[in-house]
Amino acid sequence: MRVIGVAAKGREVFDKPLEHGTDPRVLAYEAGWVVLRPVEADLGEDGDLRLVLRVRHRRKGDGHPRTRRPGRDRGLKTGGEAPVVRQRFAAYAVVESERGVLATEYSDLTAVSGRWGMPGGGIDEGEEPVAAVVREVHEETGQAVEVGPLVLVQSSHWVGRSPHGGVEDFHAVRLVYRATCAAPTDPVVHDQGGTTAAARWVARDSWQDLTWTANWRQALRRLLR
Repeated sequence: MRVIGVAAKGREVFDKPLEHGTDPRVLAYEAGWVVLRPVEADLGEDGDLRLVLRVRHRRKGDGHPRTRRPGRDRGLKTGGEAPVVRQRFAAYAVVESERGVLATEYSDLTAVSGRWGMPGGGIDEGEEPVAAVVREVHEETGQAVEVGPLVLVQSSHWVGRSPHGGVEDFHAVRLVYRATCAAPTDPVVHDQGGTTAAARWVARDSWQDLTWTANWRQALRRLLR
């Protein structure tokens, strides 16, 4: 993925590759800029993902973006196995309809089984992020959605067991979109045996009653207020 900063009037001010484990906000800060908001994500002419961010000049007093140290699965024992370094780009959606907000429950293949998040998943090679959202939402919930703007970019870095059992040094970059569902139905998980155990609509005024992952609870507090 390449991260592109645009300032006033769409002027491009930097274009840099996103190195493993680096948060896009940190990349921008170290280039002399502060991220204001995401603009879009797409495939460049070379087929690589591009993340475009609206930025402004870094000023005196602008603190370094808050980042966490790389996490580690609780109780992880590697037995001397060297972690596989993996960077994964994924697209998700905060989907709303007359029935509420669409939520998905993580399966036992994940380190957060029983907790809830938003539908979405990995972007296939050569796939546009918006197309990935539409595909993943249908696979995980059976809903047809119209994708809106890119509203949030999350970056997480940790060492742990993958759903397939191997040890990974894993850097996840999540593109989060708004989306709407004009004809909501009872959710159905089509991708059986994957990382999604269940899906449901949650009333907007009671979304906090679910046990969300920390990242998703933080994101929803911002996006549903």
